[in-house]
Amino acid sequence: MKCAKLVEGEIKIIETEVPKLTSKGAIIKVIGCGLCGSDLVKIKHAKLNPDTEVVLGHEVVGEIVQIDSQCDFKVGDIVALGHHYPCFECEYCKNESYSMCRTFKRSNIYPAGFCEYIRVDENHLKYTVYKMNKDLTYDEMAFLEPLSCCIRAVRRAGFKYGEDNSKYSSLVIGLGSIGYLMTKALSAFKVSAYGFDLMPERARLANFNLNKKYDCVFLTAGSSRAIESALKYVIDGGKIIVFSSVENDLKGFNNNDIYYRELSVIASYSPAPCDIKLSADFLNSKKINVEGLSKYYPLDNLALAVDDSFNNKTYKAYIKI
Repeated sequence: MKCAKLVEGEIKIIETEVPKLTSKGAIIKVIGCGLCGSDLVKIKHAKLNPDTEVVLGHEVVGEIVQIDSQCDFKVGDIVALGHHYPCFECEYCKNESYSMCRTFKRSNIYPAGFCEYIRVDENHLKYTVYKMNKDLTYDEMAFLEPLSCCIRAVRRAGFKYGEDNSKYSSLVIGLGSIGYLMTKALSAFKVSAYGFDLMPERARLANFNLNKKYDCVFLTAGSSRAIESALKYVIDGGKIIVFSSVENDLKGFNNNDIYYRELSVIASYSPAPCDIKLSADFLNSKKINVEGLSKYYPLDNLALAVDDSFNNKTYKAYIKI
């Protein structure tokens, strides 16, 4: 089968064996896989450290072609999935820090999302795989995992789904595809959501009031300059949710700003299983609409999709396998 691999820091499409089902789980024929910003970060770092082992692709949608499981799936099901699951038993899990769980960090799909076939185990099927509504296009289904990451961030900010949070205002700084999803997740939680981006065509995706301060500011732009904007627009006593890594980590938050203004700085990294479930509900019911966000690329053109993403020539790349 075809599989994308980083060879000396460069993307190559190689031939490798189709994974075998050696224990309970499933083999999934990959239909497509979204290109995540974290994939871009891995690729950039791999160019500097070519010997780094990198798993590329995790926003997978596919068809189950073989299964041995107690779960309620069958051959022919169209599914989307998350790639990590926690143990639910360690101290991290007991504190709901699921993405810090060592099982979470070790678990992954095999071999990677940008392949023709992947293997998932029984725990993936229990906790991260969801049958998707056939009314959705495949690229819409592939938003399951990134949307679940945003849902996690909204919950980390203290908002509960089903409650009326409309008295709270939020600002999302950085309106790439993740920032856009964040505004949609906030709205689904009934939080008043606004957005800001330096690119005019993205800034139009959400309202922004220069004269307003916000209860919560979400940092979805991978730039340390966004920290200054977050400090400027968050209310005293407010929350800043860090949802991106930055290239230069030297210019960070000012200690005295946090101290004297009693700000809460909260990080959110990766979703819990309950966030993936809610993401599936939102997408399948079209409570959150992601129609038309993606541009299709064939697997053989993955390198072009990466270049276009780095150069802001595409909003969201979806790799058709």
